[in-house]
Formats: sequence, structure tokens, C-alpha cells
Amino acid sequence: MNIVLEVGTKNYVGDLLSIKKALSHLESLVDGYNGYVLSEPSPKFGWTFFKIMFKPNLQNGIEKKFSDMIIKYQANDPAEKFAKFMTDYFISRGCDVKIKISN
Repeated sequence: MNIVLEVGTKNYVGDLLSIKKALSHLESLVDGYNGYVLSEPSPKFGWTFFKIMFKPNLQNGIEKKFSDMIIKYQANDPAEKFAKFMTDYFISRGCDVKIKISN
């Protein structure tokens, strides 16, 4: 299952750069190059929203590499655990973002 995350930010340009750097770092860690797709941004109420669609090679690599961390998150659904992990990962990389699973 490909996970799609919806990202909300008040600093689109800065956070997008930080997110791309963070994802590039993850790609190099798990050999999952070209592992995601970003949607076009959509500004609303001072926020900018966009989606990140993870390709299986990157998503599976992240889940394997960080399985011991992901499993500790409080959620019933593996996709929600993955989203919480990615939120914390981006925040640790200097991104002030809100993330949720996109339907």
C-alpha cells in the first residue's frame, strides 16, 4: 500500500526545502532513490497544503530501517504509525509541519 501524507505548513518555501533534504537523506539511508512524488501546493487560510506520495521502494525501506521506532507509536493502523514517525522525523529536521494520512 502506498502511503500518501498531506502536509500543512505556514512556511512553504522553507519547509519544502527542509522536507526535500530530509527525504533525500532517507533515500540515501535505505537506497530508495526517486522514492516520492510531491503534489502541487494549495494555499488556504495562511497555510499551504501539499501531498507526499511514497513509492514502495522508499516506504518499505523506511519501514524496515526504522521498524523499532515506528512500532512504538500509539496508533492502530500501520499507516498512522508511519505518518507519526514521518512527522517527528521532519520536525527533528527543522520543519514546522502538520501531517495527516490523505484519503
